[in-house]
Amino acid sequence: MVNQLNQKRTANKQCTCWRVLSLACLVSSAALTGCTALTQPIDGVPASRLPSQFFAEEKNNLVPIDISLLAQEEPRRYILGPGDVLGITVDRILPYAEPGTVPDVPPVHFPDADSTLPPSTGFPITVLEDGTISLPLVKPIPVEGMTTDQARDVIRRAYIDSKILIEDEGRKVSPVVTVIKKRQINVVVIRQDQALAANASVQARQVGTTGRGVVGTDYSATGNIIKLDAYKNDILNAMMVTGGLPGVTAKNEVKILRSSQADKQARLAFMQQYAQILASHYDPCSCPPPMPEDPTVLKIPLRLPPGVLPSIRPQDVILQEGDIVLIETRDTEFFYTGGLLPGGQWPIPRDYDLDALGAMAMAGAGVSSIQNRGGGGLIGNIQVVPPGRLYILRKTPCKGQIAIEVDLARAINDPRQRPTILPGDTLILQYKPIEEVINFGIGTFFTYGIQELLRN
Repeated sequence: MVNQLNQKRTANKQCTCWRVLSLACLVSSAALTGCTALTQPIDGVPASRLPSQFFAEEKNNLVPIDISLLAQEEPRRYILGPGDVLGITVDRILPYAEPGTVPDVPPVHFPDADSTLPPSTGFPITVLEDGTISLPLVKPIPVEGMTTDQARDVIRRAYIDSKILIEDEGRKVSPVVTVIKKRQINVVVIRQDQALAANASVQARQVGTTGRGVVGTDYSATGNIIKLDAYKNDILNAMMVTGGLPGVTAKNEVKILRSSQADKQARLAFMQQYAQILASHYDPCSCPPPMPEDPTVLKIPLRLPPGVLPSIRPQDVILQEGDIVLIETRDTEFFYTGGLLPGGQWPIPRDYDLDALGAMAMAGAGVSSIQNRGGGGLIGNIQVVPPGRLYILRKTPCKGQIAIEVDLARAINDPRQRPTILPGDTLILQYKPIEEVINFGIGTFFTYGIQELLRN
């Protein structure tokens, strides 16, 4: 009887020690693996109850606009204007020849390799700023707004009316007018997508090698002062000369800043008006109004929803002397990852939507990646329960923030549970409390329980 009582007491002591040991192991395991869901909870709004103002407009259905709208329509016959260089030949005047002598052969001009003009003949005469040309022995002749055939007739009439040349049945006055060089318009093109594209390709290779996000990008722009021929001075030709349509590292729009003095004064007045609005905002408990769009800057979108016609007027795409064409980079269109996700900065696609699951895949949030990070719930190289909750920290106006809670199990089956990722979002992957408890308990059992059983 005494032996039975002693055995019972020994068994009770072993059971108590086992419970204390299990509890200690559970606490130590929790401390080592990090119960972030228990010690660092995040108050989130379930994705199914997200207010509509936090949803972004879809980009998947956007279609490119007709790029021919970015070019001006050329006239069937070239129209002369100030800056054109004409090749002109007039009987015995250009080149001069004494009566009874054979005149010299007029010079022949071959165009540049990139020119669309045919070879021309005649002495080079420039159309002046007032739209006239100066020829020997006659007053300045206006030719602005005329074709070469019309200019030829005007020159012929000027010499006949001044009786310098006489035309009869046996002799006809027949000047020759050709275009040696078209007038050109100087335009400034600033592009932030070309240098960025080169950096992006290098960083993409680095991401593929290291598995980390973009840590730095050079946003330096490339600037060019280009010369566009008359009737080629439009947005489409300006982009083609400087590298083509904007790449995926640039915004889907083109900005035009006019160089006229009136436009410059209008932009200055707009900035002064907004500065006055900020100066009159005295309430420290409210946010000042955001800066509106500058009405003096012309924005031309390159992609629109189906059925939406672009509001582009023919005069909008024509560039004048000194105008600035600006193609901006998407320097703020990134999202960030943390928690059980590999930390990094990741670019958001320009032309299609990226949801929460796609963003996790882009960041490399698979089973292998979480295993390599040594997160909680791992037994050797075996993952017991994967993390099932994702938080999207999204900025709101007036320096606010909202936490969107995504249940990954529901998000897999319901697309409405997968919010679209917006620029500036931060994604934090965590375990649910029950997942951490299960992982800690199983980890403790496999770490200490089996050892104790084998020891006994």
